[in-house]
Amino acid sequence: MGIDFAHGGMVGQQVWDPEHDENLVCIDVHQETHDVKSFTFASPEGKRFDFDAGQYFLFDFPAGDGREARCYSISSSPHRSNAFTVTVKRVPGGKVSNWLHDNMTDGTTVKAQGPLGHFVRPRRAGTKLLLLSGGSGITPVMSIVRGLSDSCEPADVVFMHASRTPLDLIFRTELSCLASRMKELRLHFLPESVNGEPAWPGLTGRITPEFMKLAVPDIADRVVMCCGPAPFMAAARSIAADLGVPAGNYIEESFDAVVIEEPGLLVEEVATSKVFQVEFTKQSRKIDVSSEQTVLSAAKKSGARLPSSCSNGVCGTCKSKLVSGSVEMNHNGGIRQREIDAGMFLPCCSKPLSDLVVDR
Repeated sequence: MGIDFAHGGMVGQQVWDPEHDENLVCIDVHQETHDVKSFTFASPEGKRFDFDAGQYFLFDFPAGDGREARCYSISSSPHRSNAFTVTVKRVPGGKVSNWLHDNMTDGTTVKAQGPLGHFVRPRRAGTKLLLLSGGSGITPVMSIVRGLSDSCEPADVVFMHASRTPLDLIFRTELSCLASRMKELRLHFLPESVNGEPAWPGLTGRITPEFMKLAVPDIADRVVMCCGPAPFMAAARSIAADLGVPAGNYIEESFDAVVIEEPGLLVEEVATSKVFQVEFTKQSRKIDVSSEQTVLSAAKKSGARLPSSCSNGVCGTCKSKLVSGSVEMNHNGGIRQREIDAGMFLPCCSKPLSDLVVDR
């Protein structure tokens, strides 16, 4: 499929509209490591993309017998706006990651929504950053560093990336090149073991308070942006707090599925709340949901199957068709107005106002 970039650059070029545009075409597939690939997408109409480094797209892939929604962070620079790249690790048994690695080629068309998300660096003058990533969580922070490099913007940045082995260090060569050119970028690689590269010259292991104090002695003066597996981020969050990073200076991104554990209702709230019946038609299941609960939290606790990721109305993974009934929905950009008008809703941020019938 041909892509029309006749306008060139950004002058006069149309901009991708997150509210209405959804079609993308793959224009490049690149092998990053033995189990990681980067996929670059463009608009079939040649539109440019206006996004912030750290944001993501919600994709709708034809994987398996149906369709699967997944969020993938943009790993490319926002200053290269004719296309964008996502970088995906093959996960053993992962339905979507394996489909991407085995089937996505140049010319493949997909649907996606975005850009979405608020994992973006603060714009305060003089802000020092610690970018902390584990495994494929490197993708949004890589976009930040690439963007800083492309803009020639001065920034004091420490980039620390952890992996299982040196062979699993995504963007290893490129980051080393960037560190040689960006005078205020300090780079730390931390593989857990030296498997596959016994001559590894650096430290190995996991992040610890002792390591962080040595590697980033001024961590308390930095904004920490962290992305990685849930255990990695839990350790990073605890270490950052112990080393004096204010809670407001710690920012993290995660697409791990979570169950919302809503706080127990107060006695007064219990007395005034109502209970509605929610039916999931495809599961032939009915559950009771309080007017003070979100549909997703009640569904998860009852064992009903609903896809979810961010659980706060950002990613759109749980998007479902509301066949009947009404809800109070407070989303954060994970659903378009035209989808709401068509009867879609996000169970993760919706509380029932009546009995509901959901096409799930």
